[in-house]
Amino acid sequence: MNVAIVVGSIRKESYNRKLAEYLKQRYSDQIAFDIVDLRDLPFYDQDTELDPPAAVKEFKERIAASDAVLWITPEYNYSIPGVLKNALDWLSRVDKVMNGKPSWIMGASMGQLGTVRAQEHLRDILFSVGITSPLLPNNEVYIGAVHEKMDESGKLIHEPTIGFLDIVVNNFMTWMNARK
Repeated sequence: MNVAIVVGSIRKESYNRKLAEYLKQRYSDQIAFDIVDLRDLPFYDQDTELDPPAAVKEFKERIAASDAVLWITPEYNYSIPGVLKNALDWLSRVDKVMNGKPSWIMGASMGQLGTVRAQEHLRDILFSVGITSPLLPNNEVYIGAVHEKMDESGKLIHEPTIGFLDIVVNNFMTWMNARK
């Protein structure tokens, strides 16, 4: 199974980016993860949507080539970051490569609630007309106090969180296999 990971943070030391790298390593025997960087994605511009810049074309191609998309988002001001919203805006236009493509959501933050509010907003966007991405219900991952659950290298060391991720990944794999 090929899953694109879109991380809603472009910060070099992003906990969410570290989570993506951890997932890619831990579950490599089950899922081929492709971490898609948003750093070079220009702002959405309706004037160029029919002939978008190369970075947009590549972004859409990588999403289209995936079987599903894992969105890993931090929470900025109780919502998703602007770079993530911008990426979703590009995906919702013209060829609409997300239409019907399964998604799942995770997020990590230093706060106790993880990314609950951001994920709620992201869920609404994924259900919008231009995207219409199915989500497996009750399979959310909110990692709060992430700075206490990762070591210096970004590896998760909190056993309850690791065990929960194993369950979530298994749930997602079962759901995806049932969709075939």
